[in-house]
This record gives sequence, structure tokens and C-alpha cells, in this order.
Amino acid sequence: MLYIKSFHVIFMVAWFAGIFYLPRLFVYHAQATDQLSIDRFKIMERKLYFGIMTPCMVITVVLGLWLFVGYKIGVGQAWMHAKLALVAVLIAHHFYLGKLMTDFKHERNRRSHVFYRWLNEIPALPALIGIVILVIVKPF
Repeated sequence: MLYIKSFHVIFMVAWFAGIFYLPRLFVYHAQATDQLSIDRFKIMERKLYFGIMTPCMVITVVLGLWLFVGYKIGVGQAWMHAKLALVAVLIAHHFYLGKLMTDFKHERNRRSHVFYRWLNEIPALPALIGIVILVIVKPF
């Protein structure tokens, strides 16, 4: 079980790295004016989203379900319900980032780099803090 938990955390860390980095790429992409840079950002965003973030999200969720269902970790406990709610928000955020990436891909971005600067920090940071505190402290 400890190996499953370890890999759950490892893939969660990698997923979060992508969740924080992809909006940063959007900041630079929104500021880019030359076609070479724009094309480069499209490639970087696609590889990050599909090559790293999405597989890490899937593995994180699968290992988390394995711990929850297979080992009954947190079953029936309020802290786990709160954690699962935050994970659901993160999954929705992940897919929202994918939608934004698709908008960039098809030249449909209408937002400024300032929007992406806010998106880079605000949504994911409280979820990360909340999940870590819920899992470690188990406040309720």
C-alpha cells in the first residue's frame, strides 16, 4: 500500500507541475507576436497537456481510487469528502485548461496575458493547499 500511496503523490506532484506551468505558457503565448513563437508555444502546450499532465492526472486518480476502494483509506470520513470535492474541481480545471489550449491552437484566444497570469496562480494553489492539509491534518 505504501508504494501505491507514494506513486499517487509522485504523479500528483507531476500533474500539479503541469497545472501551474501550462497557464504560464499561455501568458507567453498571449504575448507572442511572431509566427515562429506562436507555433512553438502550440507544440509545447500540446506536449505538456497530452504527454505529461493528462497521463499524470489519470494515474493520480486511478491510484487514489485504488487506495480509496481497495484499502478503504478515508472511506466515510469528512476530510476525504472534502478532498474528493477539491479533486473534482482540479479535474474540471484541467479540462478548462485543455479548452483554452484548443482555443490557442485554433487562433481563437481572446484573452490577454493578464488573465493567464491570474489563472496561473489563483485556481490551483488553494486546491493544492487544501488537499495537503486535509490529507495530513485530517481536520474533521
